[in-house]
Amino acid sequence: MDTRLPGISPRMYTAIPWWIAMMEGIALVIIGLLLLISPTMTTLVLVQVLGWYWLIGGILSFVSIFVDRTQWGWKLAIGILGVLAGLAVIRDPLWSTLMVPTLIVIFLAVQALIVGAIELIQGFTGGGVAAIMLGIINIILGIVLLFSPLAAAMVLPLVLGIFALIGGIIALYGAYRLQKQPELAATQPSAI
Repeated sequence: MDTRLPGISPRMYTAIPWWIAMMEGIALVIIGLLLLISPTMTTLVLVQVLGWYWLIGGILSFVSIFVDRTQWGWKLAIGILGVLAGLAVIRDPLWSTLMVPTLIVIFLAVQALIVGAIELIQGFTGGGVAAIMLGIINIILGIVLLFSPLAAAMVLPLVLGIFALIGGIIALYGAYRLQKQPELAATQPSAI
């Protein structure tokens, strides 16, 4: 009996080696614990890694213009933004440790406001009371995050640490299941 979901490409059903899931789980648990034990230093290191990622990604975007000239304008813009953001983060590590999480919180606040407004519209046009309540909750969350982004940015590493720890434990459990029952890897969709 084929247990694959209809409409999903057979390529998505490749086997995931259990050790990859285990490595992901271990990395997430370590990062989660570090974020919970020493949020400031861990955030500083993670933001620096993000800065190097942006810088290298920007440089590679410039290089890709010479390899493939399609959409060169987008590649140029991405390259410029990546290099500038990467250099800004790398040159000022303490400033960027506060600024990057604060910008993420502001982005999440705007997103919550937009999603809340959409849910309210859906709720009032036949979506029901649940959509209205979700819309109100999202709008309140967006307002709270928007009016205190720095305070929310200070809490963000702890929240991410908790999510990383939980995700790591789930990944380790998944790796254990894949190792004990290899036939699961062939029937479950791949995350790749």
